[in-house]
Amino acid sequence: MTRDAHPYHRPGLKAALIEAGLRRAREGGAEALGLREITRSVGVTPNAAYRHFADRRELVLAVAARAQDHLAQAMADRMRDAADQADPTAQAVQRLREVGLGYIHFALSEPGWFELAILLQEEPGGDVEARVPPPYQLLLDALDGMVEAGALTPERRVDAEWVCWSGVHGFADLATRGPLRHQERAVVDRLAAHVVNTVVSELGS
Repeated sequence: MTRDAHPYHRPGLKAALIEAGLRRAREGGAEALGLREITRSVGVTPNAAYRHFADRRELVLAVAARAQDHLAQAMADRMRDAADQADPTAQAVQRLREVGLGYIHFALSEPGWFELAILLQEEPGGDVEARVPPPYQLLLDALDGMVEAGALTPERRVDAEWVCWSGVHGFADLATRGPLRHQERAVVDRLAAHVVNTVVSELGS
């Protein structure tokens, strides 16, 4: 077998390993990301992965970065719906609201990917260490948009991202790993809307 034909050098192997990890994590979260299982699913040996990732942790973080991108996309999709608001102020408020609701909805709908997305924040490292988390950037943009639209004063904008993030992430954690995980989805959705609306209203008051 020639060197170019070796499976270690297969074109697109790195991307294939990440995609295989995403598929496994969607159902099983971070615990499903065994290096042996991922490499087997794409038809290579574990040694092949080490040509692209220093260790399992680096592969997990790469998969987590993709999961975080999926989270950001879900939030951005909801933010676009706010464009139907004719009034700029109402639109800015709705965009911030959809950031929070999109975050919680993703946590409930894709718990495996959500676990990975927040893992990236808890254990930074590798090639993704320096990047601003896309979901966090969407929150910053939405808050800045509130100021531009006159829905939030510059004084109340200071550190407002932490108020929003702690409230929304705290609820997402309660809903996915805490006491709310046993509640019916309709109840959780209603409570999520209440939490997000309260946070947004308090910022603008």
